[in-house]
Amino acid sequence: MNKQPIGMFDSGVGGLTVFSEIIKELPNEDIIYLGDTKNFPYGSKSKEAIIELSKKCVDFLISKNVKLIIIACGTATSQSLETLRKIYNIPIIGIIEPTISYLKKENNLKNIGVIATQGTIKSNAWEKNILENIKNVKVYNKACSLLAPMAEEGWVDNEVAYYTIKEYIKDFENIDKLILGCTHYPLFKKLIQKELGDNVDIVNTGEKLAKFLKNYLIQVDMQNNNDNLKPNYELFLTDTECNFINIANKLLKNNMQKINKIIL
Repeated sequence: MNKQPIGMFDSGVGGLTVFSEIIKELPNEDIIYLGDTKNFPYGSKSKEAIIELSKKCVDFLISKNVKLIIIACGTATSQSLETLRKIYNIPIIGIIEPTISYLKKENNLKNIGVIATQGTIKSNAWEKNILENIKNVKVYNKACSLLAPMAEEGWVDNEVAYYTIKEYIKDFENIDKLILGCTHYPLFKKLIQKELGDNVDIVNTGEKLAKFLKNYLIQVDMQNNNDNLKPNYELFLTDTECNFINIANKLLKNNMQKINKIIL
């Protein structure tokens, strides 16, 4: 058993979709969440810039004595994960590996769609990992640059969101699954599902990561089995002049605790 907290970081509210899934699977775990809201969005930044920002986030979380780190961000996963694992000894998990593990268990996959930020799509990380692990499948990528900023504004279920989703999704035909390759995108899941229909499986990467994390913690004997104490959730932001708190209240509901501002 390991009572140290889990560390998580993202550029903003997107990682809270991962946070909400983790607390369902691992209700005893303490979590420290860092939202780098000052530097949002990551999706339009260079790989070098994202690596430097990710290193600062990891350094902060390590200073809080976390037992492992979750990159709750599609762009940071695709651009910095390999580099971070070479620098740090602490376990670091992104959103791609757990999703690929889930896909490998599926049968008869033929066409997989991926929507993500411009930086993630440009990195080709999703397509590369899918094709390396799944035979005879085609991958269709789409950069949806407007969705993460809209999510940060809370525009996830209005008319603007509807027409934006409609425009982005119109090119996907006959796909088996659509991977939400940015952690902001699950906030639009209902609109995306309505547009694609019920026959297409919308893959929430946060959900797959949470299940993967639970199994990982059991395998390495790092889970917190203490049922007697209420878990502690600490949230840190690099800029509090944003819509983070409103969206966090909706996603985390009664689990919302104090938010602290920090300088990285």
